[in-house]
Amino acid sequence: MGFELEGVGLTHGNGFRALQRISLRAVRGERVAVIGPSGAGKTSLIRLLGTALRPSEGRLEVLGANPWRLSAGALRRLRARIGTIHQSPPIPPRLRVVTAIHAGRLGRWPAWKGLLSLLYPVDIGGAQAALARVDLADRLFERCDRLSGGQLQRVGIARVLYQQPDLILADEPVSALDPALADAALGELVAASGHSGASLFASLHAVDLALKWFPRIVGLRGGEVVFDLPTARITDSMLHELYATEGELLPLQARDAPARATADADAQPAPVRLDNCRGR
Repeated sequence: MGFELEGVGLTHGNGFRALQRISLRAVRGERVAVIGPSGAGKTSLIRLLGTALRPSEGRLEVLGANPWRLSAGALRRLRARIGTIHQSPPIPPRLRVVTAIHAGRLGRWPAWKGLLSLLYPVDIGGAQAALARVDLADRLFERCDRLSGGQLQRVGIARVLYQQPDLILADEPVSALDPALADAALGELVAASGHSGASLFASLHAVDLALKWFPRIVGLRGGEVVFDLPTARITDSMLHELYATEGELLPLQARDAPARATADADAQPAPVRLDNCRGR
């Protein structure tokens, strides 16, 4: 099993109710995208699945286990099987890219190997291969504070590709990439999921990328599931209703925009009317 939530709610310490009555299930190897307007609860949902947050109510299982009934050691082992890609990767600025990639396997390596990797790269070839999949192989020994936001996002993706987890969680993983790079990066995540059998659950701002790469779409608004359907059954009216608070403009990657001359652009997807972009 990938994960299962039954009647899950999340209330933050300040009393804000971020999620309510969430029931979702994904089997091993399934690819699911969650979409919705800003503040819908997408990041909170991913943090629950990544065991960074504990639900206030309901039942949550990840990779066949209830994280909050495990011992500390078992919880660490579970977290090592989950790969999370953040919108802004939490990478120390002075870290070398190769070390940031190796961090993906720290939860599975013995302690001596993890410590050694901080002093000397223990698997240069593996790290470089992961970076090559996101077109960053030439930045292997670069310091992370010399990379752009878009490049850091790709380092975060490469780290999870190197980790080879059983569950991939991606929170707006391509928001800082131009359309061509965003499409290619999602293609690599989908390929990794297909090759290893890992479940892939991604929050995406660009609706057309969700429709292209994911066979199942979850619409989230106000902390509740509005729809959970195969992509082929998603209609324009459903999407317009989901994003009604955004003035019926849907955030889509501009497919016809020319690729940027450099790979370090930090562009955000432009809102485009769905009527002009949906035909596929």
